[in-house]
Amino acid sequence: GWVGEGPGASGKNRHVCHASARLEMGSLWEEFNRLGTEMIVTKAGRRMFPTFQVKLSGLDPLADYVLLMDFIPLDDKRYRYAFHSSSWLAAGRAEPAAPGRVHFHPDSPAKGAQWMRQIVSFDKLKLTNNLLDDNGHIILNSMHRYQPRFHVVFVDPRRDSERFAHQNFKSFSFPETQFMAVTAYQNHRITQLKIASNPFAKGFRDGDPEP
Repeated sequence: GWVGEGPGASGKNRHVCHASARLEMGSLWEEFNRLGTEMIVTKAGRRMFPTFQVKLSGLDPLADYVLLMDFIPLDDKRYRYAFHSSSWLAAGRAEPAAPGRVHFHPDSPAKGAQWMRQIVSFDKLKLTNNLLDDNGHIILNSMHRYQPRFHVVFVDPRRDSERFAHQNFKSFSFPETQFMAVTAYQNHRITQLKIASNPFAKGFRDGDPEP
């Protein structure tokens, strides 16, 4: 399950060119993906489940790295859920893209050795549909599809490092982590799977705010 040579790996700095990432809980992501993953977005911000977690290898143990995530629209459509056919249907053009934000892992920057020592979890990341959010949450449009992306950035100590910015990072996408942003779960099987596999979903009631 390791993803190594992503697109554009050639021409990269030696500190990132061998970086590989493996998605944790891959089988759970696959299970959700088969049903059509949905992620709740709220005004206050909601954590993702499954949580995006990766295991890293191929970093320079002594070099510093920043890890971050962003989310890109998968297409230019808005969707609606057809309950009679249990399927998503295109319902017109996408709304204007929300402000593109990135989420920095709070331990950044850290040595490659530290990042590789344990599973890297983006459990602090929250999704919101509030265009005016000032908490740094990732802003998404409800009823739109997204692909999370994960980036490893080498902290280049050279004084003119911005000249090499394009060489100093490597990006990873896992297709099984694609999801539909929703304000309430549409597919009841997604609700059931979230309750069954999320230890924090005890006493779950649809639309309840996070405790």
